[in-house]
Amino acid sequence: MYLDIQKNYSVFSSPLASKEKNDCFVRALAIAGEVDYTIAHKVAKETFARKDKKGTLEKVINSKFEEAESKGILLGDKKAKVEVLGSKSTKNRYKFNGDFVWRKKTLKSFVQSHPKGNYIVTVAKHAVAVIDGELADWGIEAFRPTRKVLSAYKIVPEIRTLQLSLFE
Repeated sequence: MYLDIQKNYSVFSSPLASKEKNDCFVRALAIAGEVDYTIAHKVAKETFARKDKKGTLEKVINSKFEEAESKGILLGDKKAKVEVLGSKSTKNRYKFNGDFVWRKKTLKSFVQSHPKGNYIVTVAKHAVAVIDGELADWGIEAFRPTRKVLSAYKIVPEIRTLQLSLFE
């Protein structure tokens, strides 16, 4: 089995997206957070200190998601819970010469081990979204499944239900 790559995620209708570059984190945030590209762009700029046409730093992504783990993150008018995944989710255990060793998961093994949920996954100089076991990526990066996972974050968008009340 090779990675299922959802090509629908590669195109955003936003005019802002067509003018941007180095926006992999913005795209991953939009997809995993289930928000519009413009909202994700604004959040990346204001919360994650991303500058236009520049990438978002891994250490900033990590520190901001660690802060958001306790209180959540606001994506426009939608709130989302954040869970920073630890080494058990981003590493595999192997037996080598009688000893057990831990090695970073590949993007492919991360996708296979997380068949449900929305995730933002960082690899060297790139961020992707994984949605219900499908890699949401674009361009040439989509065909490099052996890249090592640096960090991963589960994003759980708030579900709003409108309930009518008969007696108020």
